Amino acid sequence: MIKKLPSFIDMHVHFRDPGFIEKETILTGLKSAYFGGFGAVCTMPNTNPVCDNEDVIKYMINKAKETGIDVELYPVCAITKNLNSDITVDFKLMKNAGAIGFSNDGLPVLNKGVLVSALKTGEIIMSHLEDETNEAKWQIEILDEVTNAAKKGECNFPRLHFCHVSKKETTELIKLAKQKGLNLTAETAPHYFTFTKDNVDETGRFKMNPPLGTIEDKTAVIEAVKNGVIDVISTDHAPHTEKEKLKPYNKAPNGITGLETAFSLSYQTFGLDLALEKMAYTPRRILSIDPKREIEVDLDEKWVVDGRKFNSKCKITPYQGMELKGKIL
Repeated sequence: MIKKLPSFIDMHVHFRDPGFIEKETILTGLKSAYFGGFGAVCTMPNTNPVCDNEDVIKYMINKAKETGIDVELYPVCAITKNLNSDITVDFKLMKNAGAIGFSNDGLPVLNKGVLVSALKTGEIIMSHLEDETNEAKWQIEILDEVTNAAKKGECNFPRLHFCHVSKKETTELIKLAKQKGLNLTAETAPHYFTFTKDNVDETGRFKMNPPLGTIEDKTAVIEAVKNGVIDVISTDHAPHTEKEKLKPYNKAPNGITGLETAFSLSYQTFGLDLALEKMAYTPRRILSIDPKREIEVDLDEKWVVDGRKFNSKCKITPYQGMELKGKIL
């Protein structure tokens, strides 16, 4: 059955450009997004130079336009200069330059005062939970503190978004925060509801951070998607070279590709309505963007993943050889 659908939005991708174009470029990243059914992507700031200034933001936006690919690119700006300082960027200036939100990516903000300052701006703060549950706990406490300040008229109301949620304990913390009425949203990625640590092999194919969890974690993530504790399915598309990903597990870098498999994995796990809610409608609401691209999907077609055919530069995938259902046409 072929259906016409709104395109998806990926709130969390790494396109490596500028600085690491041997892993991915804006062109190959957008091609991968296009064939995955996406109409917009949010690119993380761990580039070289870091996306913490107007020049890099404008470079990324202009380079995306030059490709002519019908996928909108929205840069996520760093929260702090060079990702590893306690000096915050000029949030208003970066927003005016085209930043969709702010994140320190895999070098998360650990200075509580910096996080308070960022949340007080009212911009979307995308927190990469590296030490996942521990960071979620104290960041929710900060969110509560800033929310109370906002209620007194002391600052803007904060907006906190948790990236790549993978652990049962984290979903429980998010559920409690939402019950308190805090403005917290969260995403997971398909690998966390598809695999567990038991799938990991001796190479870096399955290596990402947070690492794959237990069957209990996987089950909790699936339930959290179903009950609305997790709002969004993103990919955390993070390509590396073949040489890097095929190193022994403990020497390989974190990150896997995900744009060209995300819909099928989400659709066959959650069904069409919920996949659309998490990949298309809710991201539109959170980000206040609305890509006009429509896509066609054959919901019945089965296909076998072959990373060699990916449009991404990274051809190594943990999904290699898997049969999936639902094909972007």
